[in-house]
Amino acid sequence: MSEVSTSRPRDTDRKTRVHLSLYDRSKFVILFALVFFILVWADMSDNPILGFSDAVRGNADSRWWIFPLLAIELIRQTHFLLSELLAPYHGIWQKYFKFIDRLIHKLSDWTRYRLSRIIKYLLLLSLLAVILGSIYKETPVRALFFAPKALWSALPMLGQLLFAVFFVVIQFAAIFWFLSRGGVDTYFPDDIRTRFSDVWGQDHVLNRIRENLVFLENPESIEKHGGYVPGGILLWGPPGTGKTLMAESMAGETGKPFVFVDPGAFTNMFMGVGVLKVKGLFRKLRKLALRYGGVVVFFDEADALGNRGIVSGGGQNKADQKIKSEIFGNTCHGGNYLSESTAALLVRNAFVMGGAGGQGGGGMGTLQALLTELSGLKKPRGFFNRIVRRTLGMRPKSPPKYRILVVMATNMPEALDEALLRPGRIDRMYRVGYPSKAGRVRTYEGYFAKVSHSLTGEEIDKLATITPYATGATIKDLINEALIMAIRNGRTSIIWSDVLRAKQLKELGPAEDVEYIERERHAVAVHEACHAVMAHLTRRHMEIDLATIEKGSDYLGMVASIPPDDQFTRWR
Repeated sequence: MSEVSTSRPRDTDRKTRVHLSLYDRSKFVILFALVFFILVWADMSDNPILGFSDAVRGNADSRWWIFPLLAIELIRQTHFLLSELLAPYHGIWQKYFKFIDRLIHKLSDWTRYRLSRIIKYLLLLSLLAVILGSIYKETPVRALFFAPKALWSALPMLGQLLFAVFFVVIQFAAIFWFLSRGGVDTYFPDDIRTRFSDVWGQDHVLNRIRENLVFLENPESIEKHGGYVPGGILLWGPPGTGKTLMAESMAGETGKPFVFVDPGAFTNMFMGVGVLKVKGLFRKLRKLALRYGGVVVFFDEADALGNRGIVSGGGQNKADQKIKSEIFGNTCHGGNYLSESTAALLVRNAFVMGGAGGQGGGGMGTLQALLTELSGLKKPRGFFNRIVRRTLGMRPKSPPKYRILVVMATNMPEALDEALLRPGRIDRMYRVGYPSKAGRVRTYEGYFAKVSHSLTGEEIDKLATITPYATGATIKDLINEALIMAIRNGRTSIIWSDVLRAKQLKELGPAEDVEYIERERHAVAVHEACHAVMAHLTRRHMEIDLATIEKGSDYLGMVASIPPDDQFTRWR
């Protein structure tokens, strides 16, 4: 026997409309009838000698607007009934609605969003006019002009009410409102001047990031083939390698708004404020995405938010294991002999007292709210779309495709929750490591071009060689320190000796201004000379970078060696 399909058909596959329940078919008719009879009862209570039939006729004349609404509801229910019974009738209307949708979708998402807001405001204004007209016994249009006068006359009473409500409700609302603000900075396209040409030494990462920008600018190039636009990028690597600069250059290249999220933006002392901040942030991102066709949001130091912590039970990451290893790692401490309840108490106390997550960014539902926003259900949004359309028996409209590119940066990827890193939330992960020698040369050339110097190409190449693990931040700082030394010596141009002194200062700290006695100077010199000879004989794969007998904070002299080329393996 062939299997019977039990899957529920889609709305587009149905020949007729879904049958309404008795409640959905009659609720508005019952509501209008109740409203009419309540008005009749109110007139009869005001005038005891008024009969029921006279009250009905009087309300039919004065509240005539109920009958057009009732007629519209009857026409609507007749339309639904015909669509439920007659497939051709339903098909004609489906084609008509699809035609209207095609016309509407020729407008941009932002234009449709603003038009819908204008229509909603006009409907609210019309409803207010009808209500005021019934109060002032005037036409709705004229009644609107009575509203400012009535509001002005009611100001004293309203002021008293607001003054009373302020001390009861507004204080808490204001506190939570202010706590939910801050920590998020928005830069618009004209505010960002950083480009990919300003990022040096990380070309292999930039080439992959360009792909994401192509899809952000032209999403149809992948969506028409059945794919989807990658919406999340994780940049991880050592500090100072240019992760923040890359994210800023992405916004500059695309001409989209750039939203910077501070690492401590979601750290709060009150429960639920972090969740409000996450929801408020993504509400803002959706508006910017509609307005500008896309937006780039950058979470710096994402491990401050993306760590679920121990108390929530999610996480067997390295941060959790570190606390547990401090208690149970050494068998001599007796941690392995404790009962389960005692062991759990020790871990919980170490976690809370250490501040690992009691008030952390990932706690108190903040991370869960972020995960939901990153890949939640594409639910319909807006009160009229979700509530009013569904109440009228109409299917809510699907939300537009929000082009939001989420970029996160961290130097502790192992601390991030696994649920945050799954595809669909973070689709691509790029390591932004230490730049190669060629990358360091390019970075030095870029920063030296901004100052006056007399270094040759060979000296810049040598400088890149003797700074094997330099990052963009350390290179920028080194050149700035060299410029300070040049200015201190009465020059405005950097020379080679300034760079060497700046390098020594940054790596070893300032030398102490002391004088050896002759015996100590000789002993230190012989000692460091022996170090230099042994380094030259035994470290043939390395070169001596620095030999000095200047006394530092924690050394008398120094012999330092560096590899002449970048090495990616360690030999034993």
